[in-house]
Order: sequence, then C-alpha cells, then structure tokens
Amino acid sequence: MQKPFVIGLTGVSGAGKTTFLNKLKAAFNEQELSVVSQDNYYKPKEKQSLDDQGIQNFDLPSSLYREEFHQDISKLISGETVRRKEYTFNNKLAEPKMLEFQPRPLLLIEGIFIYHYAEINELLDLRLFLQVKETTAYGRRIRRDKLERNYPLDDVLYRFEKHVLPAYEKYIKPHMHEADLIINNNSDFNKGLDVVVAYLKDILNKG
Repeated sequence: MQKPFVIGLTGVSGAGKTTFLNKLKAAFNEQELSVVSQDNYYKPKEKQSLDDQGIQNFDLPSSLYREEFHQDISKLISGETVRRKEYTFNNKLAEPKMLEFQPRPLLLIEGIFIYHYAEINELLDLRLFLQVKETTAYGRRIRRDKLERNYPLDDVLYRFEKHVLPAYEKYIKPHMHEADLIINNNSDFNKGLDVVVAYLKDILNKG
C-alpha cells in the first residue's frame, strides 16, 4: 500500500472539530478515509494531574498516552490495522466500544495537541486549524459536556476557564501559523469544508 496522505485537524475545544469531521467523512467512502481522534488516548481520571484546587486537568499534553498515540499513527502509515478501546470521558452511562482503524489512502488525525507533539506534527502532509471566537467555543463546550458527557455545569464552567483556555493559549494557538488552511467556524465552516474536500478528492485522483 502506498503511504497515505496525512491530514491534521486542531482547534480550541468547542471549535466544532467533531461536526467538521463527520461532514468530511460523509464526502468519502470507508475505503478512502480513516480518522483517528486523540480523544481515545486520554489516561484515566485517576492518572491525571491535579490543579491547585485538586481538580483533574485533562488539558495538558501529559494527559494522554502520547507514545501509544504516536505508535498507532505510525502503524497506520505503515499499512497496519489498529484497534483501541473507545474513551468515554468518564461517563458511566456510556458503554465503550472497541474501535478498529484501517489503513486508507487518506488518514486524518484530530486533536488539540497534534501540532504540539513534534513527533505527530512531522508526520502531517496537510495542517488544518478550525478557528472560532472564545465565546462561541464556550457555549458549545457547555452544551456538549453537559448534555453528551453528563458533566455538572459548575465543573464544565470551571474547566473551561481554568484548563481549556490556558491550554489553548499555550499549546494550540501558537501553532496556528503552521496551518496550511485556517477555517473560520463562527457561523459555519461550509466553504472551508468544500475547499478541503475538493483538495483531498484531487489527491485521491492523482494517487
């Protein structure tokens, strides 16, 4: 198998990465595109660092199994299949599934630290950055964590202010200048999505 074309996607939590990915995947079939999310490499709650209030901080580069993440991406690039248990964000109501990732001509890697992790960043052929106002991301994060992940509202608000935004400023935003395409998602990302889909279709045709 020919080496896949590797795409990276990042942005602040609440930028709309999951929605963007779902629409992007819909433009390709299962034999064309494989997607791996950094989210499935988080360490369990009891292994997370504590802030000065004794609250676990999931928005640090050390919050993930970084080496395993890199190893699995490298395996996919080499043509190997990867299996990993889904991470359910400590939601006791969610039943984790066993995920299987197949090597495909297009490999998209999503996550907040993929540009900060130098060993991941150097594997990328195309870098995408989903940009959004902090207030917009704030509202989306509240809706997602309260409704989908069953987190208490006060916990969501605390983490966004004390963990999410500081992590964005330190580990994510500084890499924006490295992006090949910055996609604005304050209202919608449709134009940016169309550009990405057309470009990747062209890559497949040339391959």
